[in-house]
Amino acid sequence: MAELIRVSAQSRSTAVAGAIAGVMREQEQTEMQAIGASAVNQAIKAVAIARGYLEQDGIDLVIAPMFTEVEIEGNERTAVRITIYRRPQSLLNGNGVYTRNGNGTVKSAVNGAVNGTVVPSLVLA
Repeated sequence: MAELIRVSAQSRSTAVAGAIAGVMREQEQTEMQAIGASAVNQAIKAVAIARGYLEQDGIDLVIAPMFTEVEIEGNERTAVRITIYRRPQSLLNGNGVYTRNGNGTVKSAVNGAVNGTVVPSLVLA
């Protein structure tokens, strides 16, 4: 089972990003769980920050969010569970399918890009 990183509204996004980066350097995937809008916000910011931390290692990330029910102190709550995967190397900067411009936008030869920039919304491995 993948490592579970729990994120709360009070979690520091940089600390969560460090945890994500540490796990993703060693494993192919991990999972985060967040309950509430503020916690989900911190989790998503952490993924964005972790991508920067992992860039020098040649690792990029993709996520797959889903809803799940969890029990906390006898009450059922809806949580967002985010599975984080390494982006397959075949989609990284080598074959023209996914590359970054100097300004951070994504340039793609596929998906009918307008003006040469597109942000892929779904990557199937």
